[in-house]
Amino acid sequence: MKDLKKYSNKTKAAFILLVVMLIIVLNNFNTLQNSKKVNENINAIYKDRLVVAHYIFQYSKEINFIKTEAEKLGISDNIKKKEIIKTLNIVHNIDDLYAKTVLTNKEKEHFDAFLSSCKEINNQVENNNWNKIAYSSEAALKTLESLSQIQIKEGKAKLASANAMYNDNNSLGQLEIALLIILGGITFYLLIVKKTKKTIKIPEPPSLN
Repeated sequence: MKDLKKYSNKTKAAFILLVVMLIIVLNNFNTLQNSKKVNENINAIYKDRLVVAHYIFQYSKEINFIKTEAEKLGISDNIKKKEIIKTLNIVHNIDDLYAKTVLTNKEKEHFDAFLSSCKEINNQVENNNWNKIAYSSEAALKTLESLSQIQIKEGKAKLASANAMYNDNNSLGQLEIALLIILGGITFYLLIVKKTKKTIKIPEPPSLN
């Protein structure tokens, strides 16, 4: 206790300021790390989810066209073949873009199944086997639906993670504000409030009169 009394109020205030500032710096470092992760999640939602969802939409549009062409009646085989081959070329152009995105193992599995259906369509075009082309197109569309559901699920997971980190950052910010308020109060008390000197009264001896 004697050692503590040796320090002035200004020294105590400086020490408290140092401790609180250290806590704030550590909180800011943690906030920056969380912000970096939030940014990564948002970029992942765009690059690996929204972009892929756009590719899936394009796939569905082209495969639906192939299925419709295969099921059409009263059209020559040459016209059907020409239209389907033309559409398959568009599909293959999307393949290159889709393959460059970040895919999970489950997505790769479904994507391979989709490519297999497209290959089957391509093989059956040469034989003018329109029924099998329609069947393979339906299988490809179901696979695309599964891929779309995976995208939605993964997107929700990324969004939930980003929201959780945002809430953590918000809580840390509120903590820093509270610490600064407490720091201001303690510093004001130590620097402004003066010590009250205690006087000890010595009792007077009893009077002999």
